[in-house]
Amino acid sequence: MTVEKRYRIGQIVPSSNITMETEVPAVFRARENFHPEKFTFHSSRMRMKKVSKEELEKMDSDSLRCALELSDARVDVMGYACLVAIMSMGNGYHRTSEERLKNVALDNGAPTPIITSAGALVEGLHALGAKKISLLAPYMKPLTKLVIDYIENEGIEVVDSISLEISDNLEVGSQDPLAPVEITKKLNISGVDAVVASACVQMPSLPSIQIIEDRIGIPVLSSSVATSYKMMKALGLSTHVPGYGALLSGKY
Repeated sequence: MTVEKRYRIGQIVPSSNITMETEVPAVFRARENFHPEKFTFHSSRMRMKKVSKEELEKMDSDSLRCALELSDARVDVMGYACLVAIMSMGNGYHRTSEERLKNVALDNGAPTPIITSAGALVEGLHALGAKKISLLAPYMKPLTKLVIDYIENEGIEVVDSISLEISDNLEVGSQDPLAPVEITKKLNISGVDAVVASACVQMPSLPSIQIIEDRIGIPVLSSSVATSYKMMKALGLSTHVPGYGALLSGKY
């Protein structure tokens, strides 16, 4: 009798985040329809209500506690699920954050692959070979500018962006997940290699990804898609999950 391989997926999430514990499991549950591995999901939360640079910095300091808690559960991979918190801390900070969280788990006797949504988005875009992109974000414009600067520092040009200017994180998570289908029609995508339909782990977009990609004919991804992709890569698993855009086609 074949024993199913089960993996524990750990996420460090802002206390007001209501999206990553739905979208990431949705991707992995969809994957179970095509592959034998099974998954369970486990989270630890950091306080954050308003998406401001000051509150994000305060929240980030709490990520070490969350990593320690998740390492107690011996999760198989751990993801820091707040893209803008990382990007607001300065260019390249996802590498620093990943190292800090890795050391916490290691010191607790639970060596664990660590990813951040910020690093996952950058690495997902590089995997696609994207040199120029356009993106949609829910943030106030100054925070979107930090995100753009961060991505461009990683060698990817941001041609155009739309900021929805929503500061309340719970309101961000309450947006219609199909809204990006229409909103992205306003983006300038001339000459771009990919579109980020949600440069925020809290703004729902998962049902929009394939619809937008089918319409524009170039890769479309989101922070949650990139996070799921990087988790699969960290676990050494196939990234073939049809219906969620090119990054999860299994080609990368």
